[in-house]
Parts: sequence; structure tokens; C-alpha cells
Amino acid sequence: MAKETHEFQAETKQLLELMIHSIYTNHEIFLRELISNASDAIDKVHFESLTNRDLLEGDDNFEIFLEPDKDAHTLTISDNGIGMSREEVIENIGTIAKSGTKAFMEQLKKAKEASENGESNTDKELIGQFGVGFYSAFMVAEKVTIETRKAGETQGTRWESTGDGSYSIEECEKEKRGTTITITLGKEFFGDASEENYTDTYKLESLVKKYSDYVRYPIKMNFTFEETPKDDDGKEIEGAEKVKRVELRTLNSMQPLWTKNKSEIKDEEYDEFFKNQFHEWEKPMEVFHTHAEGSVEYTALLAIPAHAPFNLYHTDYEPGVQLYSRHVFIMDKCKDLLPDYLRFMKGLVDSPDLSLNISRELLQQSRELKTIGKALEKNILKALGRKMKNKREDYEKFWNEFGKSLKIGVYGSVYSGMDTINNLKDLLLFMSSKEGKLVSLKEYVERMPESQKKIYYATAKDKQTIEQLPQMETLRDKGIEVLYLLDPVDELCIEALREYEGKQFHSISRGDLDLDDAESQEVKKETEDIQKKNDDLMKDIKEALGEKVADVKVSARLKSSAVCLVADEAGPSLSMEQTFADMNNPLFKARRILEINPHHDLFTRLQSLHEAGKDSAEFKDYCDLLYTQALLIEGILPENPVEFANKVAKLMAK
Repeated sequence: MAKETHEFQAETKQLLELMIHSIYTNHEIFLRELISNASDAIDKVHFESLTNRDLLEGDDNFEIFLEPDKDAHTLTISDNGIGMSREEVIENIGTIAKSGTKAFMEQLKKAKEASENGESNTDKELIGQFGVGFYSAFMVAEKVTIETRKAGETQGTRWESTGDGSYSIEECEKEKRGTTITITLGKEFFGDASEENYTDTYKLESLVKKYSDYVRYPIKMNFTFEETPKDDDGKEIEGAEKVKRVELRTLNSMQPLWTKNKSEIKDEEYDEFFKNQFHEWEKPMEVFHTHAEGSVEYTALLAIPAHAPFNLYHTDYEPGVQLYSRHVFIMDKCKDLLPDYLRFMKGLVDSPDLSLNISRELLQQSRELKTIGKALEKNILKALGRKMKNKREDYEKFWNEFGKSLKIGVYGSVYSGMDTINNLKDLLLFMSSKEGKLVSLKEYVERMPESQKKIYYATAKDKQTIEQLPQMETLRDKGIEVLYLLDPVDELCIEALREYEGKQFHSISRGDLDLDDAESQEVKKETEDIQKKNDDLMKDIKEALGEKVADVKVSARLKSSAVCLVADEAGPSLSMEQTFADMNNPLFKARRILEINPHHDLFTRLQSLHEAGKDSAEFKDYCDLLYTQALLIEGILPENPVEFANKVAKLMAK
């Protein structure tokens, strides 16, 4: 097939433009990215060969080879991995099908803008986070050439681009399977005078040690020396001309870190391992290195990353840890090993008790895998419990990054069972009205006054909104602690819990507050008396509002505010209704109850308007204005803002 020239996909073109002309100063990471891609390609052919040995073509000596050429100003990275077909080259290199690329480009633009503004945190290593590692080659390249042949096929493919917005593709002869990438280096990236000379063998060796030492396949390179010949006694021969000697070296250690004794491993080694193996950019928040023997033998090396990935809760995020058997890679993302609420965990599990001949699907259902997963889940939760108890500040950092996952786990207990709730309930934290700090449920219950029978909570988008809610007045005056639920999943989590240590959860915006102290009981009785005396007024307000409310009541919870809106205990809360509405699911409707403060001047005005005539336009306008005011306090926009504004203006004009 003749040589063809194609334009890059528009998004790819934008990415290359940003990549080549971005503010990245750490160009050297391109080598790590290309070596990682080569290692992944070997992983794939190794796995496929378990069921089809012919793919190896008689070559099971897996390796990655670096070949710098000082004269040609090139660096070549070769592997004998799975290789690519012509169609795969076009799909994987000519276009970017990875979700998250747009987010990557936005991050890149922000980094560039920050650099121009003189900010210091601009050299973020974002590339590996977005699956666009190959394109990092263009940071140092004038031209990139790929020659590849897929295992099991006979025809090779050559791809070439200068990063100018187009690429060429043609057939080529390639004796062995795999991929060879040749980078023709830009002028600032070769030559002895360059600070970033990527044709220098020692420079390349140091980069491999720095970034790719734990790659499980040998990374090899030839070193050339000039030596003076020696005699039989090992002494240099005087006057003899120097001769060149070529030595093939393996640059990486390849010894899996997880096979070493924990006492022999430094914290820095763990940090570097997770940075290199899993493309993490900061040292992990916590590392778990365990070895177990018994019914199932395994070694696990897991970590909690320093930060949550931007797409942790998106559908395109792939959770799961790597799986090995006898140090041999089986799969990259084993999703069924850990429960979904631990989806943030990174790492690997190596077990000699897993069969290499079993299919991925059967493997995920295996008894051994479930045994390992249960043990790991237990160890992780115990470690989090210890951190919460002994290193509260560190635990709160973890919570701020990954707490949402645990809350989702509790909410998901409707499917996973009560064990999940029991495992997670003591690890939950919520913002509290007490000192504005995070508090556990245990801490809340321990400092409850004896007269308090329930755990009170309030929901809103932020702390300030909750503190301004009229429903907070009575509880604040009585010094009763309230949990602030600021994330939509918080209330779903609370609903799943139902109670903690026999104390039921109670929203301050749902039903009666049920305070049992003497003062509250007195206020409740007084309110019931006022309700009876104004029964006709309450009924007529409800009639004026129609289907907007399920009921209208005299309030026992309000002090200075005229009105508030609460939900019936039997149905969803107002905030839950809003959450589902935001998700375009309007089926969940709260039964709204309008509560009116009988001690407010507006109540007296309502009484007089009602006595003048319940069918008057003014009485109905007042009813509607009170209801709309209650909506606004809850952060809910009225259905007809113009009509509301006109009624307010009409009232003000009197």
C-alpha cells in the first residue's frame, strides 16, 4: 500500500500544539512514558501468549532496548511487545480516543497561564494522568518515526510526523514483532554542550534508574568504551592505540519491590515505586505492604494516593489493582478484588495460588480472589481506624480527598448488606456546628446531653446557608450540636445508616424536632394551643396555596423568622428533592409543610386579613409571598420570579 498523508484529529492537533509549546521544563519524563508504553505492550503479548503461544514467534526473551545515535541525533526505543496493526496505529496514534484529554488540555492551559503569571507550581507532571504519554515525545523531537508489526501478522506499518498537524503512514518490512520508536531530537536535546543530551548513554542510564528501575522487563543499552590494550598481566601496553569495546548493559534492577523484606525497604523506595509503576506524582498518603500465608498465600503492595484523581467518581474511571501470579502479570485492573468504595486504592497483589490458565472472568469469581479481597479490605479499614484515632490531622486529609467514597459505600449498603455499614460507620466524618470542625458519629453521641434523644443534621450547599436557616435558631439557643451535610451523597448516607448506637438521625427540616427538655415541651404545648385556636386560618392558608403544600402549621421551632418550609417525615427531604431534580429525576417530591411563627408580627397581620375575608386577593397574596419566602430561605427558586417581584412591589407601594 502506498504512502499516505493524513491530518491529525482536531483535538490531537491542539494537544500537540500545547505539548510542544507548553511550559513544561521537565522534558525528561518522555523517556519514562515511552518505556512504560513498551512495558505495557510486552505485558499484552505475554498475556495473549498464555492461550496462543504462536504469537511469540519463538521469541519469549522479552526486553526493551534503547539505542542513542550521536551522529544522527536520534534516540530509538524498541520493544518486542504486542505491536500494532495499521488500523491500531491510526486509532491509537492518529487520534485521541481517551476520555479526559480535554481535561488534560485545560490543565495544561492553566499551567501555562500560571507560568506566565509567575506562579511556582506550574511544572505539574500531568501527562501520565491522562493516557497521552506517547505525545510527550514531541517535547524533545523534531520528528517521530514508528515502525511496528502486530504479533501474528506479517506486514509492518511505518508512521511518521513532525508534529506539524499531519502524519504519514505506509507499509514497511519488519522482521520481528513489536514497536520501534525513533525520535529525531531537537537541537537543544543532543550534543555534549546540551544540558539535556538524550544521546548520552550515562544520561539515559540515570533516567532509567530514576523513573523505570522497577519495570519488570530488562531495559538494555550498549555502552561503547575506548581502552588501551592490556598485556597478559593486565597492564596497559605502552604506545598501543586505544580500541573500542562495546558492552551490553541492563539498566534496571527488575527485582519486584514487593518481594523484598519490608525491613529492607526505605520509604523513598516505596514512594518512587508508586510514582513510576502507577504514574503517581506525589508520594502516597499511606502504604500497605502485607504478606499472608494460609489457605491462600499472597503479597500485597497497596497505597492510598496523595490526591483523588479528577475523574474518580466518573463512569470513565477504571478502578482495580494489578494482579500477578508468581511475579507474572495477569491483569491490570482487577475490579472485583476490593469493594467499589475502595476504588481509590492503587497497587498490586501477587499470589502463587492463582492459575495462569484461567480466563479473566473466571479468575475474578475465584474463591482465592475473594479470600484475598476480604483480608485486604479488613486490613485497610483497620489502618484507617488507627489513623483516625492516633493521627487525626492526617486522617482528615484522607477524608477530604476520599471520604466521599466511604459515604457512597454506606449508601450502597442497600446492595452490599449491613456488613458495609458496620465496617464504615465509625470512619465517617461530618462538619459540625460545634466549632465548625469535622466530627465522627461516636464523638457526637458521646457529648450529647441526656435529654437529647436524636442526632440532628441539616443539609445545604455550604455551611453559611445552614447557619442562616431559621430552623437552626432553637437548636443553636439550646446548644444542641447539628451535623452539616454539605454534599448530596451525605443525606443518602445518613438515610442508609438510619441510626447510630440507638440514636436515630433527624433532619432539622423534617417533621417535629422532638426535643424532650422541659422548656421545649412547654413551647410545644403552647404551639398546640395556638394551632387549635387558629385552625381555620391554617386550613384557609393551605387552601390558598393549593397543591404547593401538604400542610400548614404553627411552628414550635421558629424564634425570629416569620416562616420556614419543612418536609414530612414520611417522604424525601427538600434537599433530596433538589438533588434528584438536578439529576433530571423529578419523581422524588417532598411533602412540603409550611410552618409560620405565631409570635411574629406577620402572623398578626395574617389573622386580621383572614378576618377581613379569606377570599380577598390581599390575603391570598400574603399566603403566596410567605410560601415563596420560605422557598428562597431553602435556596429554591420560585416557579414564577416575575409574579413574586410584582407582588412584593405591590405590597411595598401600600
